[in-house]
Amino acid sequence: MPIPRRAAACALLTLTLAGAQGTPAARPAATPVPEAALNRVGAVRVVRPGLTVPGTPRELNASITIRYGPARPRAVLLLMPGYLGGAGSFDRLARQIVALDGAVAVWAVDRRSNLLEPQAELARATPADLSRIVQRGLPARPPGSVAFMQDWGLDVALRDWRVAVQEARTLTPNVFLGGHSMGGSLSGLYAAYDFAGQPGAADVRGLVMLDGVPGLLADRPLTPQQYQQGGLNVLGPLAGLNRLAGRPYVDSLVFGPSLASRAAAQARLAALAPDALAPAGGLTPFPATNLAAGLLQLERRYALLPFLTLQTGRPTNAIEAPSFTALALGGQDSHWLIGPQDRSRPVGWQADPAAPTDALDFVRRFWTPLSDYSEWYFPNRLPLDLAAARLNTRGTPFEQRLRVWHTAEVTTPILGIAAQHGVVTEDGFRAYAAGTRARLTTHTLAGASHLDIVAARGDQVVRWILAWMAPLRR
Repeated sequence: MPIPRRAAACALLTLTLAGAQGTPAARPAATPVPEAALNRVGAVRVVRPGLTVPGTPRELNASITIRYGPARPRAVLLLMPGYLGGAGSFDRLARQIVALDGAVAVWAVDRRSNLLEPQAELARATPADLSRIVQRGLPARPPGSVAFMQDWGLDVALRDWRVAVQEARTLTPNVFLGGHSMGGSLSGLYAAYDFAGQPGAADVRGLVMLDGVPGLLADRPLTPQQYQQGGLNVLGPLAGLNRLAGRPYVDSLVFGPSLASRAAAQARLAALAPDALAPAGGLTPFPATNLAAGLLQLERRYALLPFLTLQTGRPTNAIEAPSFTALALGGQDSHWLIGPQDRSRPVGWQADPAAPTDALDFVRRFWTPLSDYSEWYFPNRLPLDLAAARLNTRGTPFEQRLRVWHTAEVTTPILGIAAQHGVVTEDGFRAYAAGTRARLTTHTLAGASHLDIVAARGDQVVRWILAWMAPLRR
């Protein structure tokens, strides 16, 4: 299911990281946990009071987790989603972990921005309603109505997360922290953050970084002037503090709240009727089935941005050509679809049972009543702060504003898992860990793209995580 394309904002990251590979382990295990076992895993959405931010409505000062597994666990793994991502991105991975070890709970994080999404409209939508949403999207909140989001940066994200961490510590001393992509970056920054004199690493037994590492979204230092006025980093243009009131959330021709609602609606249609005709004027400029419309923008061969990809299968009845735009952005063997070969039939989708991710499973988990795959209102303040913080703020102009002070002191064990066709390599994890005192364990999921690492049908990633956690539990 597509997270709509965002070319300009991500071109630099693609050029830097596309095609990066670690040392692959054996081919990903094609041993999915039985569907019945996944369905038996209980899950609940929990909203707690988060950090109080002046100017933010009280109900939005929240710490949100989707909690999978036992209420009284022997260990808790808290997982933070990536850039533009929501807790729903962990639904399969979380259920796999709990199904294989019933003593472990997984708490997937929704950042406070997710409370701005009109999910109730999707939940009660009929197929006809979903078709209209795919075509037109749900109206976005005017920027001026949510100008308070200008304060939702790194400090807010980490302190909201810490509310959940501290609650987990009341249940068990075996608390682990992790994340995917940008969530992996935030895991390392949490460990290095100073919370009233205590480093975040003291809260947890270990860090799990899934194709993401601190510094991933911060390729160059920002000056104080760039922080105020705006600058450029690996994500592209960054809105400075002085412009955030008018641009509090990501909203462009290639991603924004309205486009995110269209993607979620298309996912629901693909799950309900995969072979039916997708709404005209929706996510593809040509006739396609719901499943094809839901996957084309993320399938590795056709995605414009190689680091926002997975692998599930291939289109049918399709004419394709090399995508010179994607190739210029760092893609490998990138193509685009011109339209159907036989114009009397739509472009369809043929699932590949050997692909890392199951097509139907992915669209079914893209939206659930508990959470969805994306963060519709992603605060522009967070990538700005990540660009300023980088790996450490000691001795920088941002030392007091962003308290990433303890990187060099981190001794908490780290598990780094790279996707072979993702954005981090095992060498990247080693380079980060060299600046800490932590013991590092690394793996590479062979054949996997960036999103496959949390969506794969096989259980290899889960078994790596559980095997690494086992000796750290007390």
